Amino acid sequence: MPLGERGGWERTESRYCGVETDFSNDVTHLLNFNISTGGFDYVLAPMVDPSYRPSLVEGNGVDTQVLPVCGSDLVLSPSQWSSHVVGKISSWIDLDSEDEVLRMDSETTLKQEIAWATHLSLQACLLPTPKGKSCANYARCVNQILQGLTTLQLWLRVPLMKSEGDSMDDTSEGLNDSWELWNSFRLLCEHDSKLSVALDVLSALPSETSLGRWMGESVRAAILSTDAFLTNARGYPCLSKRHQKLIAGFFDHAAQVVISGKPVHNLQKPLDSSTEGTEKNPLRIYLDYVAYLFQKMESLPEQERIELGYRDFLQAPLQPLMDNLEAQTYETFERDSVKYIQYQRAVEKALVDRVPDEKASELTTVLMVVGAGRGPLVRASLQAAEETDRKLKVYAVEKNPNAVVTLHNLVKMEGWEDVVTIISCDMRFWNAPEQADILVSELLGSFGDNELSPECLDGAQRFLKPDGISIPSSYTSFIQPVTASKLYNDVKAHKDLAHFETAYVVKLHSVAKLAPSQSVFTFTHPNLSTKVNNQRYKKLQFNLPSDAGSALVHGFAGYFDSVLYKDVHLGIEPTTATPNMFSWFPIFFPLRKPVEVHPDTPLEVHFWRCCGSSKVWYEWSVSSPTPSPMHNTNGRSYWVGL
Repeated sequence: MPLGERGGWERTESRYCGVETDFSNDVTHLLNFNISTGGFDYVLAPMVDPSYRPSLVEGNGVDTQVLPVCGSDLVLSPSQWSSHVVGKISSWIDLDSEDEVLRMDSETTLKQEIAWATHLSLQACLLPTPKGKSCANYARCVNQILQGLTTLQLWLRVPLMKSEGDSMDDTSEGLNDSWELWNSFRLLCEHDSKLSVALDVLSALPSETSLGRWMGESVRAAILSTDAFLTNARGYPCLSKRHQKLIAGFFDHAAQVVISGKPVHNLQKPLDSSTEGTEKNPLRIYLDYVAYLFQKMESLPEQERIELGYRDFLQAPLQPLMDNLEAQTYETFERDSVKYIQYQRAVEKALVDRVPDEKASELTTVLMVVGAGRGPLVRASLQAAEETDRKLKVYAVEKNPNAVVTLHNLVKMEGWEDVVTIISCDMRFWNAPEQADILVSELLGSFGDNELSPECLDGAQRFLKPDGISIPSSYTSFIQPVTASKLYNDVKAHKDLAHFETAYVVKLHSVAKLAPSQSVFTFTHPNLSTKVNNQRYKKLQFNLPSDAGSALVHGFAGYFDSVLYKDVHLGIEPTTATPNMFSWFPIFFPLRKPVEVHPDTPLEVHFWRCCGSSKVWYEWSVSSPTPSPMHNTNGRSYWVGL
C-alpha cells in the first residue's frame, strides 16, 4: 500500500516502502504476512538458502545441482514476482577473499542468483556490501553481469557512515567513508548505468555536508534500521530531526525506504473485528511512521509540478538568433509574470531618472525593444510609462516574421498604433531613424551570455544615445562543481564525444552542489570599451568544505545574475535567484571523465568564451587535482549565426 498521496509526490517512486526479511521456504506466506497484513509494498528477501555453498553440494556434477531457492517460480505470478519482491543476494559472498574456495563459491553463487532473479523477472536485486578494502574482483564480476542485463537493476548495499571524530563511531572494519567504497566500486564498473546504491541508514549520521554528496548519486533505496528509531512520549517509534530531514531528502529524490531489523518497540495495537485472529506484523508501526513522514511533506507548488517532467532532463539551449521560436515557446516564457514585473520596475526607474517630474508632460522618451517577440516587453514598458506618468515612444524590433504578425495584432487590439512602431528586421542590420533613450532586451540565456546577448547588444549600441540606458545594464555568469551521476550517465549513453562537448539546459534536481558558485564572465552595457572583444578567460579554484568528505565531480552547473537597472536584479544564481521565476533552467557543462576531489585539495577549473567570425563557443577543463581533457563546443556550437 503506497505511503500516501501528496500534491505532486504521487508521481514518484518514493511512495513505495519495502521490508527486509529473512530467508523463507514459504514465499507465499512471506508476502501475505508482510504485504497483505503488514501493509508493505514489497519484500527485500534472500532468494537462496543462506547455508548453500556450491563446493559443499554433493552430486555427479554441476548439472545435477538444484539451487535451494525460496520457492518455485510457479508459487507467484510473474507480476507478483516483479512487483512485490526485490531479491537479496546472499550476504556471505566475498569475491575478494584470499580463501580460494570461498572466492570461487562466491562468484558461482552470485551468477546463479542473478540468473534466477532474471528468470523470475525481478526488477532489482540487492548486492551485499563489499568486504574489506579491496573490491576489484567483486566489481569485475558485477561489471560482467551488468553487460548482459536488460531490465534487472542492481543495488549495491553501502552503510551510510563517515568517521568524523565526535559525530560517528567507525563500526565497519577499515571503512572511514562509505562514499569511498561506493565510488571505487562504481568506477570499476564500466557498465554502471544499471548500478545504484542502497544506503544503510544507521542510528548515527555523518555531517550535513557529507550527507549532501549522496543527493547527486544514484541512491535507489534507504534501508532504515529499526535501531535508528527513537521512542516518543507515548512509546511509539520516531526519528531524530536529522533523520527526518534525511528521509525527506530521499523522498524528494525518488529513493524508497526499506525497513530493516527486529522490532525494538513492542506495541500491541487492539484487534478489530476485521483482523481478529490475524498475526500482526511487528514492523507495521515503523511503516506507519514512515508514511506519516511522507504525508506531512509539503505539496509541490503548481509550477514545480508542471516542471516535474523536466527534472534532470537534458535539453539543448535555445538558439533565438539563428532559429525562429515557436508559439508554444513564446507562450511558456510569457507566463513568467515575475520576470516582466522586474523589467517593468527597471523601466520605471529609468524613466524617472531620464525625465524629471516637472518635464513629464513635455518630454517623450524613445524606448527600443530589441528582440520584442510577441510583445511582453512592449507591454511592460508601456505599463511602466503609465505608472510613472511619462510619455513614451516605442520601437519594437523583431526578426521572427511569425512573431511580428502577433505583434501587429497586439498593437491594433490594444490601440497602441500612435505609440508603438513595429520593425520587422534583425536588430544587427536595422538602421534606426533616431537614437533611443532606453534600450530594452530579453536576450539573456541560462549562462547569461550564451544566447549572444553581448554580440547583439554591442551591435545595437549604435541605436543608443551617448547617455542612454541599457536594460539589462550588466550580467554575470557563474559556475559550481556538481555531482550529477544521472546527468553524466545520460550523456555517456550517447557513446560519442560530441555529447560531452555540449552544454545542456537542465532543471537540476538529483545533483549535489559541492562548493559555492563563483563568477565567470561579466558583460556591461552600454559597452564603453574602445575595442569590443567579447572573448573571455577565467581560472577558478573551488574548495570542498572540510567536513564534506571526498566527492566526484561530473561537471559544472552554470547560472547567471543580471542587473536590469540600478537595484533591480534578475537571475538564477542560487544565492541571489529571483523568487518564483521559471524562464531559465541552469546550464550543465559535463566532464568526459569525472574528477575525484578531496577537501584538502583545491579543484582548479578553466573556462573560455571564444569568438570566431561566425560563431561563439565555450571551452572548459580541469587542471587540478587531476587534469581533464579540454572540452570544446566549437563545431558543435549552439550559438551560430553572427
